[in-house]
Amino acid sequence: MDKNDLKLTSAEIGTLWSEYVNGSAINIVNKYMSSIIEDQQIKMLFDEAIQIFEGQKRQIETFIRNEGFPVPIGFTETDLIGGAKRLFSDIFCLHYLHIMTSHGLLGHISGLQASTRKDLREFYDACDNEGKMLYHKTTDLLLEKGHFQRDPYIYPEGNPQFVSGQQFLSSFFGKNRPLSAMELVNLTFNIKKKITAKTLSIGFSQVARSTEVRKFLKHAQKTSDQQIQSLSTILHDDSLPIPMSWESEITTSQESPFSDKLLLYHIGFLFQTSQAYHGASIATAMRTDLLMAYEKIIFKNIMVTKEWFNLMTKNKWFEQPPLAPDRQNIARNR
Repeated sequence: MDKNDLKLTSAEIGTLWSEYVNGSAINIVNKYMSSIIEDQQIKMLFDEAIQIFEGQKRQIETFIRNEGFPVPIGFTETDLIGGAKRLFSDIFCLHYLHIMTSHGLLGHISGLQASTRKDLREFYDACDNEGKMLYHKTTDLLLEKGHFQRDPYIYPEGNPQFVSGQQFLSSFFGKNRPLSAMELVNLTFNIKKKITAKTLSIGFSQVARSTEVRKFLKHAQKTSDQQIQSLSTILHDDSLPIPMSWESEITTSQESPFSDKLLLYHIGFLFQTSQAYHGASIATAMRTDLLMAYEKIIFKNIMVTKEWFNLMTKNKWFEQPPLAPDRQNIARNR
């Protein structure tokens, strides 16, 4: 069957819509960071990221328009305020691009898995390849500049081992077993993501105009910090290194480079995205303290996201995604 005979499914429209809105928000941040970065190597990567998204954006617009759906507004140049002072250091900007690229890779794979039509699968394949290329480049540059935080090392056993008792799952006489390699990678990954969210929350809270938005950002900062401490304690108790923080890479600027809508949306996006990582972490965690820690974090993030949604809708900033037909309403108003 020709691809033009296949209408896009709800999953395909939904992933395209999300890619457009989330990508447009991050693209505005990238444009600001590109304008303040002094390091030419870092600036070149940001300019490349902007160019990549602009191409993807045009393709998404075509997909959506061809199905008769309105293209979402997302975030535009109106959300970027020119002339604002530097808010973040060059090296944090590079770290930000690295983290957001990893988020993008997850989005591209989710879009590919939700897609049936060949042209859409080919689009996400291309997006994934572009994202992987950028991920390699940001990793290489962070390593070159000595700012890539590698995960803890572990040492090999002499022979394969098998679990022989329930103590693998829970504490044994008050002492937990050492963390497994799978548990370690998720712990450090989640901590790094939360450190980024905390750093952005601090910087954004310095420049937000709205008192309500500033209050939420401070709450998001406090929540991220509590969750960092909770997960870091587990590493500390196993005498393992904890990822470094980025607070010192925030300047004292109080001039906002972004609209309050973008400031608020971006932090909410990070809290929402983190839930997928927490769910994956629970799937591999087999220590009771880890399971309890992730469950508390997930519940707290639900509460924060609810607060975020209420504030977004109060300000009429939450753009409605495409909805399934309301059959009862259609029948009622025939």
